[in-house]
Amino acid sequence: MQYCSTRGGVHGWDFQDVLFSGYAPDGGMFMPECLPVLTPDTLKCWRGLSYAKLVVEVASLFIPTQVIPRNDLEVLVGEALSSFSVPEVVRIARLKEGLSVLELFHGGTLAFKDLAMTCTVRFLDYFLRKDNCRATVLVGTSGDTGGSAIQSVKGLSGLDVVVVYPRGRITPVQEKHMITCLEDNVHVFAADGSSDDIDQSLRCLFADQELVKSHGLMSLNSVNWSRVMIQLAHFIYAYLELSDMEQSKADAVLPELEVVVPTGGAGNIAAGCIVKQMGLPLKLVAMVNSNDIVYRTVTTGDFSMAADVIQTLAPAIDIQDPYNMERVFWLLLDGDGALVKTIMEEFQHSHRHALSENHRQLLSQFLSTGTVADEGILDTMRRCWEENQYILCPHTAVAVWHHYNCPHSPGLNRCYVATASPAKFSAAVQRAGVTLQPPEAVQALDKLATRYQNLERSLNWCKDWEERLREKIESVSSSKKNIGTYKK
Repeated sequence: MQYCSTRGGVHGWDFQDVLFSGYAPDGGMFMPECLPVLTPDTLKCWRGLSYAKLVVEVASLFIPTQVIPRNDLEVLVGEALSSFSVPEVVRIARLKEGLSVLELFHGGTLAFKDLAMTCTVRFLDYFLRKDNCRATVLVGTSGDTGGSAIQSVKGLSGLDVVVVYPRGRITPVQEKHMITCLEDNVHVFAADGSSDDIDQSLRCLFADQELVKSHGLMSLNSVNWSRVMIQLAHFIYAYLELSDMEQSKADAVLPELEVVVPTGGAGNIAAGCIVKQMGLPLKLVAMVNSNDIVYRTVTTGDFSMAADVIQTLAPAIDIQDPYNMERVFWLLLDGDGALVKTIMEEFQHSHRHALSENHRQLLSQFLSTGTVADEGILDTMRRCWEENQYILCPHTAVAVWHHYNCPHSPGLNRCYVATASPAKFSAAVQRAGVTLQPPEAVQALDKLATRYQNLERSLNWCKDWEERLREKIESVSSSKKNIGTYKK
């Protein structure tokens, strides 16, 4: 298994080097050069596996045994998923009227990011220990990724993590998961801007190949292939549990499962698209809030940023730059790196691109979409509580809105992806008229000391932020010269 860039300029990389990279050197994102095929026989063999064992099976398709031996892979995944609050790691809530909610939020920071992040960090630590090296992780976050990265990396001798979050645009619990971590290898910045603003500065840093090589700089956003790879597993898990495939005849076509995903940076929905391309019979729906670039792209071909990021009740998907759509375009265009490069460079330069009608139709056949404003989020949270006594987080409500407002095709089972615990979004829960008692772990955050640095909004803020972060990366690296830096 080798990897290439979505923009066609890089080929033949192995999993270890891709793991330690952010964007590819040509500015693209890494993908497998050839996707494995999921046959009906393979899926039937996996039926009944625990979630952790399913992750191992999925990861082994993309990580050759000479890179990580199977026994080591099983240990790494087992350790990564051992501290989740439910024994099964993920859980499906089966509610009234066929409403099935896939709960992915039982990790340390109560968000689905914990699933892929904990595994990815274990893989990183495995190679760093093996090679006696260190690396620096740079993460921009719209709320959940930063906390998950910090909790996964804290205390590891071979990794430092620099996290940048948008001050005032995330919830208090999301913020406290980041700023209450006082470990020496954790460095947190609060930026006066949106998550898309933060990404501008981070792209400049990752584009500086000298900085990347000198300081072992890498990403743990869903730019990182390993994050997306692990997320393939929860689509397969949902399919095996909810599709009724066991009732199909031996030679019959496997049934479809509709999976509805709240979408921001598009890493989760990109994972769904990849596993669908591998042969899993999915009908995918990407639901967005008022930041509706994915909706406009699919329905009209208008792949363009709005003037401003709108602050909504679902802040983790308040994103106008759904960077993982690059992977989706690459899949739809049969790996045409030159065409993907043209599309993405125009988008990055002008913040807009108009898909051709042919490309838009290809996308709309592959992916359905919808958009929900705050009023719809609150209505969905209220209705789900009234009918099921089940509390949705506002992001999950963006997905579940689809259940209440879109006709259900006869014979088609549905699954709604719950990306975060409602305990992280108490203000939205209260606005929906629902009472929620925060868990003890959340209440305890209020008593902890905090530490972070500010990135102020200056006249030349993008360059200023870039320089501040560069200084931190260089400082962190120079203070640990006794350990070699990972070289790709």
